[in-house]
Amino acid sequence: MMVMFDSLNRHMLPPYGAEWTHAPNFSRLAARTVTFDACYAGSLPCMPARRELHTGRHNFLHRGWGPLEPFDDSMPELLKRHGVHTHLVTDHQHYFEDGGATYHTRYSTWEFFRGQEGDPWKGQVRDPRPPRGGDLHATRNALYRQDLVNRQHLDAEEKQPQTLTFDAGLEFLATNHAHTNWFLQIETFDPHEPFFTHQRYKDLYQHDYDGPHFDWPDYARVTETDEQAAHARYEYAALLSMCDHSLGRVLDAFDEYALWDDTLLVVCTDHGFLLGEKGWWAKVVQPWYNELAHTPLFVHDPWLPHRDGTRHAGLVQTIDIAPTLLEFFGVPRTPDMRGRPLRDAVEPDDAPGQPLRDAALFGIFGGHVNVTDGRYVYMRACAGEDNQPLFEHTLMPTRIRGRFTPAELADAELVPAEAFPFTKGTPTLRIPAATAPFLSPARFGSLLFDLATDPDQEHPIADDATELRMIRLLVGALREHDAPISQYERLGVPRDPDEVGEEHLLVAAQRATADAARLPAPRSDDFPAGRLNLRTPLTELLAEPLAADAVRRHLPGLLDSELLTVRGGGSLLQLAGATGGAGGLGRGRLAALAEELAHLFPTREDNPLLAPEHPVRSTP
Repeated sequence: MMVMFDSLNRHMLPPYGAEWTHAPNFSRLAARTVTFDACYAGSLPCMPARRELHTGRHNFLHRGWGPLEPFDDSMPELLKRHGVHTHLVTDHQHYFEDGGATYHTRYSTWEFFRGQEGDPWKGQVRDPRPPRGGDLHATRNALYRQDLVNRQHLDAEEKQPQTLTFDAGLEFLATNHAHTNWFLQIETFDPHEPFFTHQRYKDLYQHDYDGPHFDWPDYARVTETDEQAAHARYEYAALLSMCDHSLGRVLDAFDEYALWDDTLLVVCTDHGFLLGEKGWWAKVVQPWYNELAHTPLFVHDPWLPHRDGTRHAGLVQTIDIAPTLLEFFGVPRTPDMRGRPLRDAVEPDDAPGQPLRDAALFGIFGGHVNVTDGRYVYMRACAGEDNQPLFEHTLMPTRIRGRFTPAELADAELVPAEAFPFTKGTPTLRIPAATAPFLSPARFGSLLFDLATDPDQEHPIADDATELRMIRLLVGALREHDAPISQYERLGVPRDPDEVGEEHLLVAAQRATADAARLPAPRSDDFPAGRLNLRTPLTELLAEPLAADAVRRHLPGLLDSELLTVRGGGSLLQLAGATGGAGGLGRGRLAALAEELAHLFPTREDNPLLAPEHPVRSTP
């Protein structure tokens, strides 16, 4: 059995040292499992991680977010072919979009519960009412609107998708616990944003806050006040406590049915979520720091009961979960899998005390390619500003919520089958790819961290000898995982570890870029704030003619630039944070614009003669 959460922060769990979150069932879980202290993600974010869960190999070197490929091995399908009934219960809506539509059908049976995030669930033509007092979430797109619609139908905990998902999983256990040869995957989207939960979990984190609604941070730099940022962290913690409650229901079932005696239990996540650390929210738009890539993992192996309540310090990864499950049922892992059974790490037969691997590779398509040996983390950026060459290799040209366009496919080429040994004799399409300006690793430069002296990754180091060693580990991992030649070229590294030399060092050469990227973003309390202000979503700000005219005068050229194409759903403060003040978004110009907006659109506190706002009903 596997219980999988999305965006579960390791450092906020009591077994990993958190003292302020209420999660007693994770402590209870740790007493009955091996707690892995050095588990790292591989391919990121959501669906690339799930592809690894099926295939036991990294995929981020070859393509971005997408479905299982025709040549991919699938762990649940392999189990099914060997007589194991595999059952998926989930509220994770990405399984049912263009970029994930081939995963759930690999299971024998599956159930899906609606309503998470912007799941296109309930149809409503009339616009939903916004939260009372406003909302700090600035990306006011269709996803945001749909989430407001969905919440109207989730007004009780028993209606929450997470609750229904665990209800269904527990129903499967009640029906099948006395039988053998089954695999159950309970997978909830929580505690992924938005951090929507009910009052009894919020009451665990009482704090003084009378600001705008804020349970959905944008993928951006932190521009909110300290009070607002703290409130969002409490909202995440409340949802984390709801997840803990659901986990407790599973542990109760394990106790009731004596499943500890013969049932493997894996509890895991895909990645974490930044909650203000290093001045960032969320993921994807910044380097993959440890808060995101260093993940929690708990495993109970009924054949190794003496390991319950222990910890394991060696490097393991998401790619090891599929081989672990296959081995438990006696199903051979395929030659294309690069992961290894976790039992080999916990209690190896051939080499006691030896780790599964010397290095762990992780990253996102087109981003930094990262490697860690457990002490050092090396984040290799692209060698050139253009982040090229970069190609998607696929036979399934879809992404999150759409298909590749004809224009994107116009330059596609068919790559011979010999290019990649894992495609099982099939050629693939090679499609030119590009990263948006705000997603390119060139913005951040190459980074090297020593976790022994800097566990929070606040102070990148420049150490040529260590960087050379880490580059050799990186190149070795690229070879092991059949990276395309273009990745070596993009990263500016040779294809043989023995050929790595001082000419391949990048940390010192890119240090100025890295330092500039670490400067704090302007915060909302740095500027005067009228009814319309620098935090107002751009779609709302520019809809007001006087405000749009002020933006044109103070920030000339902005409205005609690609910034609005890439980040048009955010706010001016978020644009400034994303660009580091480039593109004419320096503090001086922002301050002048903020002054004029405050004069043009005063708050009712500033001008009591203004008519009161029409009251709106707050959404749940």
